[in-house]
Amino acid sequence: MNFGKESLKKHRKLAGKIEIKSKAKIEDAEDLAIFYTPGIAAVSSEIAKNECKIWEYTSRSNFVAVVTDGSAVLGLGNIGPEAAQPVMAGKAILFKEFAGVDAIPICLDTQDTDEIVKAVKYLAPSFGGINLEDISAPRCFEIEKKLQNLGIPVMHDDQHGTAVVVLAGLINAAKVIGKKLENCMIVINGVGAAGHAVALAIDEFTKGKANIITLDSKGAVCRNRKDLDEYKEDLNHIINEGNICGDLDKIICGADVFIGLSVGNVLKATMVKKMANNPIIFALANPVPEIDPVEAKKAGAKIVATGRSDYPNQVNNVLAFPGIFRGALDAKAIKITPGMLNAAAMSLASYVESPAIDKILPNPIDKKVAKAVAEAVRKEAIKEGSIRPACK
Repeated sequence: MNFGKESLKKHRKLAGKIEIKSKAKIEDAEDLAIFYTPGIAAVSSEIAKNECKIWEYTSRSNFVAVVTDGSAVLGLGNIGPEAAQPVMAGKAILFKEFAGVDAIPICLDTQDTDEIVKAVKYLAPSFGGINLEDISAPRCFEIEKKLQNLGIPVMHDDQHGTAVVVLAGLINAAKVIGKKLENCMIVINGVGAAGHAVALAIDEFTKGKANIITLDSKGAVCRNRKDLDEYKEDLNHIINEGNICGDLDKIICGADVFIGLSVGNVLKATMVKKMANNPIIFALANPVPEIDPVEAKKAGAKIVATGRSDYPNQVNNVLAFPGIFRGALDAKAIKITPGMLNAAAMSLASYVESPAIDKILPNPIDKKVAKAVAEAVRKEAIKEGSIRPACK
């Protein structure tokens, strides 16, 4: 099947793929009086007296805004807010289908960091959570950071959703080959939104014991370089303790794990052969992975994961973000913490009862996964106390 042609056909036929449905039925004058005027004035008055009541009397507690500026959409790049809309609507469908969350696409016609922050702050009273999506690095880091005090969960999925699924898959992959992550040398190619978050997530999980080296298009992120932005500089204080510099061909020598969040075909078979015994490869560039899985296996890779559905071990964010937000909303969380993300990754990993070479992650269309992740996140939020106080 030509999925592109079929998608165009279906989207034109349906004129998009989401709609708003009413929970209440308006069948007579009494219904109108209850759900609109004059009855609705009583509800508004209650909220005016106590803003906390908005969570009881409105749908806010189940609304998530999917916010983008269209600057880094899929593998299409900076295509703008209009072209990003179908992707954000697709995200909204996944929220609803997998976690029962009502999500609304918000495509902003600005790529100015402060303007985006300002716009989201203005929109926040309508939503229970904010899912930042497809915003290019390094602006995405600053935007997410500046929105952490809204009193509702805010998460950039390209960073943390990816990190949760990668970490879960890595936990199980290490288990299958009989290695401990804290003893592994891990090479991450690509230090954009996802690569940065994956590095921090692995470092957090291993308590700083794993030997993690990240690379961008100019080589390893090391302290000798003078061209690093502040976020890559921050990584220098946390990982690559040996201050190893060089290109991928050099850095890959002896590595136990390669994680690609970059571009297709950058990892060669000759490089795989330089890795440690039974190497793990996550080639996540889409649609063309950093190395073809068949080629990687021939070169000695033990476990290979990609972002594609036509190979085993698909790393798909749908395994994470619906459950993370469902759990955060259910807990009445005021933010999404590293502990909540770690709980999500652990839950996702343990969902696979018997990990195997071609089974390190759950099936992305298994809708029970979101429930398991949500419960783990909910419990962690309550344990940490990162929740709203009850209304008085």
